[in-house]
Amino acid sequence: MPKQEVPMSQLQDYLPPGTYEPVLNYLRQFKVHLTVARERKSILGDYRHRTHQTNHRISVNGNLNKYSFLVTLLHELAHLLTFEQFGNKVMAHGREWKTLYAQLLDQFLKHHTFPADIEREILLSLRNPAASSCAEDGLLRVLRKYDEAGHKYLLVEEVELNAVFRTNDGRIFQKGKKLRKRFQCKEVGTGRVYLFSPVYEVEVV
Repeated sequence: MPKQEVPMSQLQDYLPPGTYEPVLNYLRQFKVHLTVARERKSILGDYRHRTHQTNHRISVNGNLNKYSFLVTLLHELAHLLTFEQFGNKVMAHGREWKTLYAQLLDQFLKHHTFPADIEREILLSLRNPAASSCAEDGLLRVLRKYDEAGHKYLLVEEVELNAVFRTNDGRIFQKGKKLRKRFQCKEVGTGRVYLFSPVYEVEVV
């Protein structure tokens, strides 16, 4: 999706009150090229480490609410800090990244940046933060409550059994039963079965 570089003076429009200065300090310290994507369903943010020719690059979806934007940005900044300390010698979401991500989040928790319900879920996720886990699913559910009214998408777990829904790429699926953590859904056009995260956003047909 098209991206636009964020002028630092406009960054505060995407962030919760009181978080602009500490975030800006990180971006300036590491010379981060921050861009905002219009919308990507598969990812909320992305990080590319610095090279001899380019600075660190982070992109975050601009359609996120302010709390989701901050959490996503901190997730990507944790990747940056991990690279600065360990290079490419550790796993992307390994112990080192988890520790640094928790430290970043803790800085904002100390100042009560988040509403109480988001704060509770963050504390749960800090026990074992992950790229995708049950704890992170819970955080996504709570963050979603702060989206603007009129959101046309539902989470897969909110779609009724056997109902038909559309993904962002236009494919049509029928929701099936839940298998442990994911839902078994059949693509209507091909009959192929896919597993969906319960917090994946879709549009009911």
